[in-house]
Amino acid sequence: MARKYAKKAAAKVERAMKKRKAGTLKSGRSGRKVKSRKQAIAIGLSEARAAGAKVPKKASKKKAVKKRKAKR
Repeated sequence: MARKYAKKAAAKVERAMKKRKAGTLKSGRSGRKVKSRKQAIAIGLSEARAAGAKVPKKASKKKAVKKRKAKR
């Protein structure tokens, strides 16, 4: 089975996590410090996407809402 994410993507996420731990990772326009682990991963993956690494597409909102309703 093929890798779902590229090695480059893993490296970007790792870098983002280290920055978050050091307290220097900032988000988008607002430039606020990132405290959430999930947000740090999302930033790393979006950077990897921008760099052209093999990363699956973002999940659509419709699917997320369906999943949430199915859980209930």
